[in-house]
Amino acid sequence: MIAIEHLTHVYPAGRKTPARTAIADLSMRVEKGEFAILSGPNGSGKSTLFRILCGLALPSAGKVGIAGFDLLTQPAKVREVMGVVFQSPAVDKHLSVAENLAIHGDLYGLSGAEFRKRRDESLGWTDLGDRLDQKVDTLSGGLARQVELAKVLMTDPQVLLLDEPTTGLDPVSRRNFLDALHRLQKARGMTVLMTSHVFAEADDVDRVAIMREGRLLAHDTPAALKAMIGTEMVVIQARDTEALAVRLRDEMGLAVRCVGDELRLEETENGKSLPLLEKILDRCRTDLRSISIKQPGLDDVFVHVTSRAGDIGRTGA
Repeated sequence: MIAIEHLTHVYPAGRKTPARTAIADLSMRVEKGEFAILSGPNGSGKSTLFRILCGLALPSAGKVGIAGFDLLTQPAKVREVMGVVFQSPAVDKHLSVAENLAIHGDLYGLSGAEFRKRRDESLGWTDLGDRLDQKVDTLSGGLARQVELAKVLMTDPQVLLLDEPTTGLDPVSRRNFLDALHRLQKARGMTVLMTSHVFAEADDVDRVAIMREGRLLAHDTPAALKAMIGTEMVVIQARDTEALAVRLRDEMGLAVRCVGDELRLEETENGKSLPLLEKILDRCRTDLRSISIKQPGLDDVFVHVTSRAGDIGRTGA
């Protein structure tokens, strides 16, 4: 449903800035009915990619297909099958919930019984039923986000793009929004691509894509990505991080990764972490602040993939 082929985007040089490549020969696919999350550090190119997918920017080279339509030559066809929830609010906060939905329906030529049917279907999952006459700026952040999603769902999109839609929401509102989004995605068979930097949001999706410096570093299921760094990992906080990293490498022959003030020994199989931990304790106890064994999460995958690409904070091999 989303087919990106050899996409490149270069921002031209300005008076005081050189030309900058935001996306470099990127290819990626999101299959029909998949829920995919796109992530990357600041400056990774994910915002540029999102703008291109939405039709807000033209790439320097490459092709993008949405539901079988060419985004560059058939933009009107793409808009018919795609919905977008932007990070910045795209509702009029001075109007009521009902007025925002009516304006959106009018933009898409919906009126009468068909409009009311789609509006009611789009509101069915929300907590907005008794708040239709309430102005959006009086709603909580979570309810305002529900208005955004209900508005987009009125056009029954086949492909839904969301740009960090949970930004600014409290943990309960974030969970409720995501739970509803997953239910709707499955019930409607939508293809969803959502940008996010919160990896707790990615555990239940079909695929996770990670970008850095305009390139796609990883794109796979959450389970497969976690398996990249083993089933267990040893995490150490040291009194002198760099000194202990050198000692573990030179004296014990261990591959160590420095992540902030932590040392990590990754790619460890189940059952092998405990003997390794005991060995480190036996030799280096006085150098440690703490040592533990953990199962890797997607946040660990993110650190592993993005730091490996730039060889950042890595000691050993």
